[in-house]
Amino acid sequence: MILFNSFRLKLLAVAGAVTAFTMYSCRTHYSLPEREYTRKNGPLTIEHGRNLVYNLCGECHFDAALNILSGRKINELPKALGTIYSANLTHYGTTGIVNSYTDAQLACLIKTGIKSDGRFIPYMIRPTLSDIDVNDIICFLRSDDLALSPAQMPGKTSLSLLGKIASHTQKPQPYVTGIKNPEPDNAVENGRYLVDILGCYHCHSKNILGLNYQQPEQSKGYMRGGMKFRNTEGSKIRSPWLLSDKSALSEKYSNEQFRRVMQSGITPHGSRLDFPMPIFKYLTDKQCDDIYTYLNACRVRKKNNKCT
Repeated sequence: MILFNSFRLKLLAVAGAVTAFTMYSCRTHYSLPEREYTRKNGPLTIEHGRNLVYNLCGECHFDAALNILSGRKINELPKALGTIYSANLTHYGTTGIVNSYTDAQLACLIKTGIKSDGRFIPYMIRPTLSDIDVNDIICFLRSDDLALSPAQMPGKTSLSLLGKIASHTQKPQPYVTGIKNPEPDNAVENGRYLVDILGCYHCHSKNILGLNYQQPEQSKGYMRGGMKFRNTEGSKIRSPWLLSDKSALSEKYSNEQFRRVMQSGITPHGSRLDFPMPIFKYLTDKQCDDIYTYLNACRVRKKNNKCT
């Protein structure tokens, strides 16, 4: 028994040393890319930016009770990571992201995950977002839309030790410009782009550590499902396979049914999709149709895991 306890103490000491090394050797601050940024504003850019913010950011930053983008407590993540609140995107005070960031800093945050103070946050990274879409998101955030009316932040993030370690498992993405939107009439490419920027593959691939943010289709188990979650009842669930070569999406849902599922969260049988699947009620019919077209056209080659 004494030998066992001695071994256990040594094991705990080693585990503690590894944890401490991981915590204090991980890089926590990064240099911001030195870039000038000039946004191009207009009514259409703001309207398009509204669509993007509600669909890309709204799930975490939109408070449905107040109908504003003031942020909320993120209950979808394991409690062991700590208490996490999304950022306030309203025009509240001078310390929030929108009022305290320059346009260049906002663009950097969206593309790389690096904040204005050099800290990296792994929650919202969209390195493949097109130049036009980045511009339109910033234009909307600078607008006087009612959803951006000043409101106090709901709470402050406090990560546990495990949460701090987990936040260092990812690194900032490179700041790449010159990315263009697909042609409007190319449904497959538009669907591919939406699956990317909406983050569908984040949950519907094999695991979070196998994601490839630069080339999403190279992610481990891309859109084949299998990632583990817990629903609102606490039961274990796995994200479903969404590619046509196994799930036969076109046989399971018609185009109209898929659109309803995406926009309302209600299946053709009247049941609700399991949490944490978000409801994309702000997606347009065309956006839903393009995603449906892409998923039905997608085939994964097992050799290189490429969707073609």
